[in-house]
Amino acid sequence: MMKVSTLFFLLHYLLVGQTGYEIARQVYQKSNPEDLSNTMHMQLISTKNKIRSHVMKSKSIDGNRKQMIWFLEPKDDKGVSFLKIEHIGKDDEMKMWLPAFKKIRRITSKKKNDAFMGSDLSYEDLSSRVLDNNKYERLEDQILDGKDHFVIEISPKRKVSSAYEKHLSWVDKKTFNIVKEISYDLKGKIYKEKEFVYTQIKKYDLIKEVYVKNIQKNHSTRIKFTDIMLNQNLGEDLFKEKNLKRIPFD
Repeated sequence: MMKVSTLFFLLHYLLVGQTGYEIARQVYQKSNPEDLSNTMHMQLISTKNKIRSHVMKSKSIDGNRKQMIWFLEPKDDKGVSFLKIEHIGKDDEMKMWLPAFKKIRRITSKKKNDAFMGSDLSYEDLSSRVLDNNKYERLEDQILDGKDHFVIEISPKRKVSSAYEKHLSWVDKKTFNIVKEISYDLKGKIYKEKEFVYTQIKKYDLIKEVYVKNIQKNHSTRIKFTDIMLNQNLGEDLFKEKNLKRIPFD
């Protein structure tokens, strides 16, 4: 005979459904390839619809927690590179090689709200979110583009240094992919709107396009990912500071 407490929990789950935390956990725990390589085509779109384009090569391992990006175009940015190594329990490591100044710039926690190469992505946006660094609240489900979505509110905990008060994330109920997100600044005003498009390669859902609009500056960034390759046996040694100074694609 089923115990009363177990029956109560089951009825509660059927009536209420998954919590915001449980939904976020399924998003964060989606499987990732051992390593990922791609070409990034980034467009910076100004308030007057002027477009500046960049082409970059990216390689990453460990669910994108270690990543190298090399700028190939335009010519005046060629040779600029970026290294990110995420840590648990301490600040992430972020460094940029600026060949024009013959200098490696370290991105400190105080600079994480700075724009990444003039884009609408900050250095904070480039870091993975740690599940237990945030609070989660499930809001009313919504239909988006004809599909059912969870909507969750994600708020960084007080111990976390963030430029955001909260994010509203739309999560596809079938795939558990975040397809849309609205981020709010520390004054509670809408700061950025983000949209994500995915492609499935093997068993993995991978982002093939990101669109970010800075509502406050009326500026936007679009990134398309091509030449996607998985599981190329990338070694840990690639993600070292010494490799910032060379482009391995010439």
